[in-house]
Amino acid sequence: MLFHEVRLIAGKIYKGFIDSMAIIAGAMLVWLMVGIVISVVIRNMGGQPSVWFFMSTEYALFYLTLLGAPWLVREKGHVYIELITATMPKRILNVHSRVVSFLCVLICLVLAWKGYDLLQINIERNDYDVRARFVPKWILTIVFPIAFAAMAAEFAKFVVGKEIMHSGDAGVKE
Repeated sequence: MLFHEVRLIAGKIYKGFIDSMAIIAGAMLVWLMVGIVISVVIRNMGGQPSVWFFMSTEYALFYLTLLGAPWLVREKGHVYIELITATMPKRILNVHSRVVSFLCVLICLVLAWKGYDLLQINIERNDYDVRARFVPKWILTIVFPIAFAAMAAEFAKFVVGKEIMHSGDAGVKE
């Protein structure tokens, strides 16, 4: 009974973590719009926008992509060719979807591991992103192992869970 309760609590914490990453990604998307509009207005008024505008929108593009990806996997929002999966019999679709999900788990785990390796290198070497400002590179690379590990976990649910990633219906969202 205790194990079941701990599992439920851990599941809620994990779900909240993925949701939080998606919310942060959404906020960054809003910032991209606002930052670009402000930058254009400043330029049109003859001014020079702060380097911070450019850097923050550039970093936001990178972060929002990776932070939103695990939530997108959970919601089955990634792109795939439905015409192929729609023609498959249910049994074959079930196997196909689980194999594809398993391959996604493997790829995400490799990318998480390589991302962690890159993070360690950036920290050990004290690397900086040197352009207008000196920004420690680990600030960029820390998101790699986190996001790809979370995506691996989300894809793994489609490998071993009741639900599969592909609906089997072209143009129909479950």
